[in-house]
Amino acid sequence: MVNWFACWPLLPLIVFLGNTPVSHSGIISSWFNQQTENPCQTNPCQNNGVCKRNRNSYTCSCPEPYTGSKCDHVKNTCQRINCNQGDCLITLRDPYYQCSCRHPYKPPLCEKAYSSCQPNPCKNGGICQRHRLRFKFSCTCPEGFRGKFCEVGTEDCFEENGHTYRGNVSQTILQKRCLHWNSHFLLDSSYNAFMEHADYYDLGDHNFCRNPDGDEKPWCFVNVNNKLKWDFCDVSPCLSTGRFSRNITNSPKNSATDNTSRTCGKPEIIRPFKRIYGGVKSAPGKHPWQASLQRKISVGVPKGHYCGGVLIEPCWVLTAAHCITTEAHNLQVSLGEQNLNRKEYHEQKFDVDKVIKHGHYTERDGIPYNDIALLKLKPTDGHCAVETSYVKSVCLPGFTFPDNTECYISGWGETETSESSHQLLDARVKLISQRQCNAPNAYNYRLVDSMFCAGSLQRTRADTCQGDSGGPLTCVKNGTYYIYGIVSWGDQCGLKNKPGVYTRVTEFLNWIRTKIKHESNFHN
Repeated sequence: MVNWFACWPLLPLIVFLGNTPVSHSGIISSWFNQQTENPCQTNPCQNNGVCKRNRNSYTCSCPEPYTGSKCDHVKNTCQRINCNQGDCLITLRDPYYQCSCRHPYKPPLCEKAYSSCQPNPCKNGGICQRHRLRFKFSCTCPEGFRGKFCEVGTEDCFEENGHTYRGNVSQTILQKRCLHWNSHFLLDSSYNAFMEHADYYDLGDHNFCRNPDGDEKPWCFVNVNNKLKWDFCDVSPCLSTGRFSRNITNSPKNSATDNTSRTCGKPEIIRPFKRIYGGVKSAPGKHPWQASLQRKISVGVPKGHYCGGVLIEPCWVLTAAHCITTEAHNLQVSLGEQNLNRKEYHEQKFDVDKVIKHGHYTERDGIPYNDIALLKLKPTDGHCAVETSYVKSVCLPGFTFPDNTECYISGWGETETSESSHQLLDARVKLISQRQCNAPNAYNYRLVDSMFCAGSLQRTRADTCQGDSGGPLTCVKNGTYYIYGIVSWGDQCGLKNKPGVYTRVTEFLNWIRTKIKHESNFHN
């Protein structure tokens, strides 16, 4: 985290001490030796401490819960308190601690519980539903609200890096409950409700996400197995009027041809999270061009997510032709999606106006050739995808990347347990030479020029699987991401000498541009 306080003038910072002596007074004498003025004339005691002169020295009489020679520390008044199903908070009111109980447990010590839904814990008209376990419940929130207690509204968002965020989100991206800023767990932290300038940063007796150190977005502390950790919060950036930089606000007609001021391939700079097959959970905004292809209704196969895609224009998504197994009217594209199991504030969904498969797409002996397709999105309110931190287009490459270049794959496909992931995953893979991929012990000359493989031939590592079909393989040059491959096929998942095979996008650049331009001219 960014340490802004290194730039502040020399101001005394108030910190927690976990094992501070009980005495409320301190003695400073050496500095005042041979001083004739009253040491209490300019009160050296902080936090309303009372200075008492003692010859040429002084003592500070500190109000609870402060301690230290200048009343500049805070005692751990929670040391002997057991809050059971809750967290002990340090307060400025007698008895200088308070248990914050997890619902439905009740104060003072969070031992006994109410009925889960009586009184109703759900806010903003939410409906409480009891679970079979006595103390378990969930809130069904009205439209426009979310959160465990329906406490987060649609206008709860942050601008810029969230330094001025004052909303009510109190859980992390991974759905961990935030600690209060005056929790005893924060005793050794530089950021708490008792630090210098805490009021300015709105750090107080609450557990709402904030950004006191100027990090990338609002964050909070969490308790993980009795260890203090921190993580970014599940709060979205405010949607601005800034669309994709081209003139698409009123109509998508010019979106295919006007490339003058468009930016592409620039993801949010995101702190990575923990670790497709051999992949790790991806941080929101890390792959803002990732698309999820979803069936609206079940027609012999389940509805919902079934393939990946990549946003290359506000109204255009690139995917694999073998993913087009249903009519356009039954297709929906979701952008900005991170967790398939919940509705996220920053996701954008579009119906599909038109499907364009490559004219020479075919499948022989289980291998798809010319495995590429375009999806034209149906505009909503006169525009297609709106650029945000979570939704951006990727760039088309006008060059090739050398073998052994490290690139990125992402998707919701099969994991090592043979189950699909509801969380977007990603992994790094290296481009493998065509000669190695076509070796007899690998794919035995089955790859043509419009295909390439990536991953590892030597051992099973990261790989893409069935659910990732149509998704992107992106490579980076000078900080910009380019769509270099589309997940196409492979012999099972993560096998030695059988890396994932991708459609080589550079072989189809003319086809992509011609089709988009033709559609644009047709509607002009």
